[in-house]
Amino acid sequence: MSSSGVIHFALVWYGTLSVLLFAMYGLDKAQAVINGRRISERTLHFLALLGGFPGGLLGRALFHHKTRKPFFPVILLGSAGVHILLWFLLLNNFR
Repeated sequence: MSSSGVIHFALVWYGTLSVLLFAMYGLDKAQAVINGRRISERTLHFLALLGGFPGGLLGRALFHHKTRKPFFPVILLGSAGVHILLWFLLLNNFR
C-alpha cells in the first residue's frame, strides 16, 4: 500500500472511531444523568487506544463527562501519544 493509501485508511479509521467514541461519551453522559445503564470505562479507554481519542477528548470537553476522574485525561492523552509515536515511526519508514 502506498503512503497516501495508508494515510487515507488511517484518516477513515480515526474518523470512524472518533465519531463512535464521541457518541458513546454523549450516551454515557445521558445515562449517567438518568441513572441508566452505563458504558464501561474499559470500553471507553479501549476505543480511545484504538484511535478514537480525538472524539473522546472532544466528547469529554463538550459533555463535561468524566471530568471528576483525574485518570481519564491521562488515558486519553496517553492514547494520543501512542498514536503520535506510531505515526512518527510509520512516516519515517516511508522516506
